[in-house]
Amino acid sequence: MAIRICATAALAGLLASPGLADAQVLSERNVSIQMALTIARTALGACTNRVSVAVVDRAGRLKVFLQGDGASPHNIELARRKAYTALTFRRTSLEWAKRTETVNQGQRALADVISQQGGVPIQIGDDTIGAVGLSGAPNGGQQEEDCGKAGIAAVADQLK
Repeated sequence: MAIRICATAALAGLLASPGLADAQVLSERNVSIQMALTIARTALGACTNRVSVAVVDRAGRLKVFLQGDGASPHNIELARRKAYTALTFRRTSLEWAKRTETVNQGQRALADVISQQGGVPIQIGDDTIGAVGLSGAPNGGQQEEDCGKAGIAAVADQLK
């Protein structure tokens, strides 16, 4: 009986806590499968058949992955990690890499992040809803980033 009284008191205390009365369902924008496919196809088309393209949603889950006919096997993981890095830190993977050279270096030890160019966040205003990452471009990270930006530009009308 004492346990029931304690449990009831604890529940009543939680319900009376500030903020619980304001609890509500969240509504978040996210990358749809069609948007992810458009971004990935456009990015691949803007680059070369040697690249791999990964698009992740706002939770960092892989939404779409395309591997060009001439892409190397390791590009799969690199593209995904570049996208994840851009999503997590809400900036290009290159901007994050440069920033963590001197500040917040411990972030580089986090799982799945990578300090290489080629990841670009997908944003609606200040809200990051996903990211695209590329790996394998013959001209390196700048070409990968440019191709990622081309993919996002293809859906710019939906990112308003």
